[in-house]
Amino acid sequence: MLNKLIFANLGHRPVRTLLSVLAIAVEVTMILTLVGVSHGTLDQSAQRARGVGADVWFRPPGSSAIGLSSAPMSDKIPALLMKEPHVTFAMGTMVQPLSGFDAMTGLDLDDFRKLNGGFHYLKGGPLVNDDDVIVDEYYAQQKKLHIGDTLNLVNHDWKLVGITESGKLSRICVKLQMLQTLTGNPGHLSQIFIKVDDPRNAQAVVDALRVKYHGYQIYTMEEFTSMLSISNVGMLKSFIGVVIGVAVIVGFIVVFMAMYTAVLERTREIGILKAVGGSSGLILNILFRETLLLALLGSVVGIVLTYGTQWLMKHAVPASLVQETVYDWWPIATGIAVVGALLGAIVPGVKAVKQDVTEALSYE
Repeated sequence: MLNKLIFANLGHRPVRTLLSVLAIAVEVTMILTLVGVSHGTLDQSAQRARGVGADVWFRPPGSSAIGLSSAPMSDKIPALLMKEPHVTFAMGTMVQPLSGFDAMTGLDLDDFRKLNGGFHYLKGGPLVNDDDVIVDEYYAQQKKLHIGDTLNLVNHDWKLVGITESGKLSRICVKLQMLQTLTGNPGHLSQIFIKVDDPRNAQAVVDALRVKYHGYQIYTMEEFTSMLSISNVGMLKSFIGVVIGVAVIVGFIVVFMAMYTAVLERTREIGILKAVGGSSGLILNILFRETLLLALLGSVVGIVLTYGTQWLMKHAVPASLVQETVYDWWPIATGIAVVGALLGAIVPGVKAVKQDVTEALSYE
C-alpha cells in the first residue's frame, strides 16, 4: 500500500519527477563518461605500446608515463644499446605532440619491420616520400580521411598514403628524419624500443641499463603498460575525484529542491497522515523511499546515456579520446547518486515531520 502511494505521488507531478530523474542521470553520466574516457585512453596507449613488439622501453630522464614532449636523446644511443648483452635490436622514434591528445611519431619503417614485422595496411601502403604520412583506421574514421588526402600537421602539408590497423605504436606516423628536421631536432630521439633474445631476460637487461644509464626511464614492456592506469596517474586521479565531487553536489541540490518543493506542495497531505495517526517515521519513510526510487531510476537512465556519449566520442570528437564501458563503476556511480540524493532529502524530511497538524490541515 505504501509503495502504491509513493508511485502515485511521483506520477501526480510527472514534470518534476522527470526533471529530478534526468538531473540524477546527468550526475551518473558525468561520472561514468569521465571514468570511461580515462580508462579507454590509457588502455589504448597500453595496447599500442604492446603492439610495438619490444621487450624493453627506454625513455629520457624526466619523462612521464603518458606522454613525451621533446626529443632529448641522441640517435647514437640505439647503436650503443645493441652492443649490450641479450639485446638483439633497438629502434628509436621521435614523438611530436599535436593539438589535444594527439601526437605524431617519426620512425624508420625498415627498423620497425625488424622489430615486429611492420604495419598491417588496410588501404594504401608504406611511407615512400618525405611528405608521406600514414594513420591508423580509427584516426582515419574520426577525421573522415581517404588515401590521397592532405593533412596539415606541424605547419606542414602531408599526403596520406596508408591506413593501418590500429594497435601499433602510434595513430600518426611519418619519416623520422623529416619530423626531426621540421621540429628542429636533427639527430635526436624521444624513445627507444629494445628487443632482447629471450623475454625472460628483459628484467636483467633493464637492471643492467639502469646502472649504466643513470636517470633514464627504463622499463620492461610489462612494467610500463601496468603503469598506464588511473591509480598511477596522480593528476588524472585527482581530476576524477573533483568531477565526482561536483556531480554529487549537483545531485544533492537537485534532489533537495525537488523534495523540498514536494513537502511544501503536500503540506495538507502530511497533516492528514499525522491526524490519522501517521508517525514521523512513516512520513520520513515515504519521502526517503521516493528519493531512493528517483535515484535508482536516474542511475539507470544515466547508465543508458553513457552509450550515447560513447557514440559521440566515436563520431564527433578527436580520435585520441576513447570511452570504454567500465562495468565496475556502475554500482559505484549508482551508490554515489543514491547517497547524494538521500542527503538532499534530509532537510525536507525534517521539515515535514516538524509540521504542526493544525497548521498543516488549514494550509491552502
